[in-house]
Amino acid sequence: MDLSFSSREELYKRVRPALHAKKAELNRIGYSYIREVDIWNYLIESKWRKGHSLMLSDVVSDILHVQTNLLDQYVKTKIENETKMNRFEKLEVI
Repeated sequence: MDLSFSSREELYKRVRPALHAKKAELNRIGYSYIREVDIWNYLIESKWRKGHSLMLSDVVSDILHVQTNLLDQYVKTKIENETKMNRFEKLEVI
């Protein structure tokens, strides 16, 4: 069975049930602001950054076992940076 993917989008669609399950778990423990795409982006930027030829089972395992405290810190930092950027863009230049 060939499980190669031609794009990140295709892989994302394939592992979406795992992302959905992890998001549901995070909701139950009080992290309702973390979205599926946040989990995905965190793993791409941290765990899979140097990964080549990842197995589908490894990707799913990483999603289901992501460290909540590190994911939370990542999301809060992203939100903070976006908020700072939005404030900067709203400043009027005279």
